[in-house]
Amino acid sequence: MHVCVLGAGIVGLATAYSLRRAGHEVTVVDRATPGSGASGGNGAQLSYSYVQPLADPGIWRQLPKLLLSPSSPLKLRPRLDVHQWLWGARFLMACNSKTSRDTTGQLLSLAALSRQSFDAMMAEEKLDCDFSATGKLVLYSDEAAFAGAQRQMLLQRELGSTQEAVNADRCVEIEPALKSRHGQIAGAIYTPGECAADCQKTCDGLMAVLRRQGVRFLLDTQVDQLVLRGKSIAAVATPQGHIEADRFVMALGAESARMAGTVGVHLPVYPLKGYSITVDVAPEAGAAPKVSVTDAARKVVFARIGSRLRVAGIAELAGYDSAVDPAQIASLKASAQTVFPGSSAFDSLSPWAGMRPATPTGLPVIGTYARGPDNLLFNTGHGALGFTLAFGSAQRISRMLAH
Repeated sequence: MHVCVLGAGIVGLATAYSLRRAGHEVTVVDRATPGSGASGGNGAQLSYSYVQPLADPGIWRQLPKLLLSPSSPLKLRPRLDVHQWLWGARFLMACNSKTSRDTTGQLLSLAALSRQSFDAMMAEEKLDCDFSATGKLVLYSDEAAFAGAQRQMLLQRELGSTQEAVNADRCVEIEPALKSRHGQIAGAIYTPGECAADCQKTCDGLMAVLRRQGVRFLLDTQVDQLVLRGKSIAAVATPQGHIEADRFVMALGAESARMAGTVGVHLPVYPLKGYSITVDVAPEAGAAPKVSVTDAARKVVFARIGSRLRVAGIAELAGYDSAVDPAQIASLKASAQTVFPGSSAFDSLSPWAGMRPATPTGLPVIGTYARGPDNLLFNTGHGALGFTLAFGSAQRISRMLAH
């Protein structure tokens, strides 16, 4: 059948790859170029075994800081936007132990499928995307936070993850670039099998592969309207004309909710704005990390991609403004200089901001939707785990169409 994929971020491209492998004719439509939304400058970590939903019971005691503190890594900035308020209310309702546990299990299952599918794609296509499999350390600076992390680790172990709690000495042994932080580390969760890669390079490589396989791309092409015929979508209207297909997959990231609303579907997806910088690493051995690192207190991630270090973090629930805030870039630079002071000269930062499509629970929306068009499937709402979950959710879409 002919499937039209709306969106050329990592989720849309992975979907197109999976569908083409299944023998479908595929067209990809995007208003910009592949990876130019939330994908290109993301945190670069592939966190298959360490997932912790943003909707956590601990959010309740942090709420005053989240609403008021300018230094909070998670910022809730109320606006005159009914969708933001509805999303925020659902998010707070999801901040309970049962929902967090259920979400963790489902995310780990999807992540395992994604690892399998991504690895198969890499073995077949051999993309040049600075891929590494050096593991991941999540650092904690106080004993209470570390104790909570160990409880989450035990839950993830029950669900099949391979992880261990390590002390400061072991952290430095695993990643020598943390030597200067030894005295500030209460402990860490170490996941040896975690990976990293440059998502923009992955997107570029996938587009080249897909074009060779006959996938049609309409880039710099705005979707003006979803054209309904009865209970189905007949076509998408663009400035280049109507695109007809048998099935449509919406992978428009943070824009999915707006577009879905035009056909009466109310998706629980709202943007969480994130930031990153990318710096060249110092040539000295041990100056910059090779292992992926997450500073839990700052909610900042560090991932080595070739000869560069990606530093990403901050989550703002503050509407659809994608402008790069210099203060947030300065905050990321300061975090990098504190955690890895000798890792770079920090003279060129390549600042970036992107709108992560998030659901209140943290679970992406995959498949058809109640009361929505019967030939429209959604693949959106992956939050900060878009790169991690992209190939797993693509597999699920492909399986749904097969049945």
